[in-house]
Amino acid sequence: MADVTSAASREPVGYRGPVACAAAGITYRQLDYWARTNLVSPSIQSAEGSGSKRLYSFRDIVVLKVVKRLLDAGVSLQNIRKAIEVLRVHRAGDLAEITLISDGTTVYECRSPEEVVDLLKGGQGVFGIALAGAVHEIEGSVTVLSEADESLDVDEPPHRRDIAG
Repeated sequence: MADVTSAASREPVGYRGPVACAAAGITYRQLDYWARTNLVSPSIQSAEGSGSKRLYSFRDIVVLKVVKRLLDAGVSLQNIRKAIEVLRVHRAGDLAEITLISDGTTVYECRSPEEVVDLLKGGQGVFGIALAGAVHEIEGSVTVLSEADESLDVDEPPHRRDIAG
């Protein structure tokens, strides 16, 4: 699957920060920090100056979700950066074919069940992340979240919005 494109413009669809956060299961603070430190940068539009909005691609959101899962599994940010470098060369459709296996120190990229079994037999793998699952979860949520987000005209965390006003 390639990045979602707008039928009218044939350009990649960009998802705003709150949508990316909700779809990936992260906080706005994490999203902002990861963008500022270039862990996961928005590939559609980066924030340039006050009032500009970051726009994330579908692929970016998949990578955000992977980062979150690796952090939750106890992988260091340094090793996550290495894993993300490997994923950067893959298109969104290719990500669904990858399983990441980690022993908590090193992250391995596996493309076949045989590779996964070989790692597990060697005692190296402790946990795995099948990116296909992340891709399918995000496919289901970004459309709903985007439609809800269109009614809001700000790119802030929900707790800072004045919705009553």
